[in-house]
Amino acid sequence: MDLGSADEHRMEIARRIRSLREDNDLTIEDMAEATGRSAEEYEKRESGEMDLTFTFLYKCAKRFGVDITELMTGESPHIKWYSIVRPEEGMHIDRHSDFEYLHKAPFFKGRLCEPFLVDVPYQEESQNAPIHLSYHKGQELDYVLKGHLRYAFEDHIEEVGPGDTLLYDSGRGHGIIAIGGEDAQILAVVIPEAITNGEEII
Repeated sequence: MDLGSADEHRMEIARRIRSLREDNDLTIEDMAEATGRSAEEYEKRESGEMDLTFTFLYKCAKRFGVDITELMTGESPHIKWYSIVRPEEGMHIDRHSDFEYLHKAPFFKGRLCEPFLVDVPYQEESQNAPIHLSYHKGQELDYVLKGHLRYAFEDHIEEVGPGDTLLYDSGRGHGIIAIGGEDAQILAVVIPEAITNGEEII
């Protein structure tokens, strides 16, 4: 996706978020609280001035009561039995640090998890810097497909490579960088809080 189309896509999603907020009679402050942002930062994201990270989109979709696919594409999931997504296919989500998320089952209706193929680029400047931490309630399972990564779980650091599997409480601070001078790739499965708490999903 070129820069122009990426910016255009971000603006389309931002307009969708604003429309859903207004349809649900929610204020900027309501959504700032729901997404864990300041009102000023939320407003910049809703207007398309700032990047729309996966965590931000996920929290918006949850507050609106819609599937993240509807937020991203304007189309509701419709596949009810099984879904096959070929290697290069999926729904792209761009996020901070140039990570690229490719959703691998965007149109499966009523899915209980969010599976992503995540490309993590190696960046020399990140090697000695603090790792950015994310928070989203629930759990996450990551399987390393290629490359080597350094994970930060709050103040704990772990280094992993191909074939390693991680399962963790994603409501606590977590973040990753690629190490070893090469890009890395993981299969990440995000499991919502309602599933991990044993609540019924409708």
